[in-house]
Amino acid sequence: MKKTVLLSVIASTMIMAGGDIAPVAAPAAPVEVSGWDFSGQAAVYYQTIGAGDFDLFEQDASAADAGIQLKAVNKDVFAGIGAGFTVNGLSTLNLENSIVSGVMQLTGNPVPGNDIDDITDGGWIGEAYVTYGVANTSLKAGRQTLPQSLSPFAYSENWNVFENTFDALLIVNTDISNTTLVGAWVAANNVNSMMMSNLTDFNSLNDDRGVYMLTAQNKSFENLTLTGSYYYGSEFITADDINILWGDAQYAATSFNVGIQGGTVMHDAMADDIAAFGAKAGTTLSGINMGIAYSNVNDGGVAASINGGAPAFGMFNIGGTTSALYTSTLADEIFTASLMNFDSDKFVVSANIDALGGNFSALYAYTDWNSYNGSMDEFDLAYTTNLTESLNLGATYAYMNADVNVANVVADEDINVVRVVARYNF
Repeated sequence: MKKTVLLSVIASTMIMAGGDIAPVAAPAAPVEVSGWDFSGQAAVYYQTIGAGDFDLFEQDASAADAGIQLKAVNKDVFAGIGAGFTVNGLSTLNLENSIVSGVMQLTGNPVPGNDIDDITDGGWIGEAYVTYGVANTSLKAGRQTLPQSLSPFAYSENWNVFENTFDALLIVNTDISNTTLVGAWVAANNVNSMMMSNLTDFNSLNDDRGVYMLTAQNKSFENLTLTGSYYYGSEFITADDINILWGDAQYAATSFNVGIQGGTVMHDAMADDIAAFGAKAGTTLSGINMGIAYSNVNDGGVAASINGGAPAFGMFNIGGTTSALYTSTLADEIFTASLMNFDSDKFVVSANIDALGGNFSALYAYTDWNSYNGSMDEFDLAYTTNLTESLNLGATYAYMNADVNVANVVADEDINVVRVVARYNF
């Protein structure tokens, strides 16, 4: 809950004597001490994965974090210049010595000689930016979050304890009616992943050359949102340039919604361009929100994958593990979208309903991999509720079965995941 600190001092006293009114002190104008909005959250995050020789809830199969996030935003610090800051802190609360053996996010690099507390307990500046606006154009420069709706290949994910962020220059213009134009230069980022990457490490993207993005979003037609994005990076990873084109069209009416998306990732280091397509549809019946989704990703990038491990590109997010595909699920968070969405077809059926003071949701997903000669079944069941106006609690159970036969590696594995997250917003 945002709170604005505003102190006003008005002194006005009148004394009436013998029919005369004599002011003792002139009224003082309101004094605005601060125009800052302060907010934050405290989080406790627990996850356990049972697979192979590891059972659910045993110490070696579990990870946990406790975190606190503080935000401060002022839209007009001086002469129309605004600023914003976010500070994040994480701690294991010493749980790694009894209940868990890992954490969801790191605050240091796991290198030999580093004490465990040096990489699991600490903090970082998640955001530090300035803003300025002229007419219908606004500028935001510095460390910041980027939304998936406008930046589908470089966006902030909120499925983990805290979101990943980017060092970027962002320009937004709304001169054209019902149209938002967004230009960005993304210079650096940290990475949110299940591989316990260091959130304090903001690496320069593309050897300081960064990546450029241009997005146009139009809402001229009622209930219809059209979005198109283009990315360019010179000598991205190799000496070759990368070009990405992505489009999304979503129609959301009162009783139903549909969407289609698609695009291509072009890079000369790949044997073929990555091409992807997605579609979704949803409706509400008797209080139950139901949806279906489908995505297809071709085998572009095969030269860097089948004989050498994971795909070089695939569908990806520069700062995280998921993708902008409608079919993104919990499996993408754990195994990364670039691995899940490579030469694949994925189908998702989902539903949710408000009940018992919260919301129940369930989904079934089936992924068919051609190049991996395998498939994955996934079933997720989740419940979330607001225990108070500020306290939210969510619990998720996921079952996955991965059947893979590639590069002389055969795997038929059952995977069980339990995730419990509590957040207190203030």
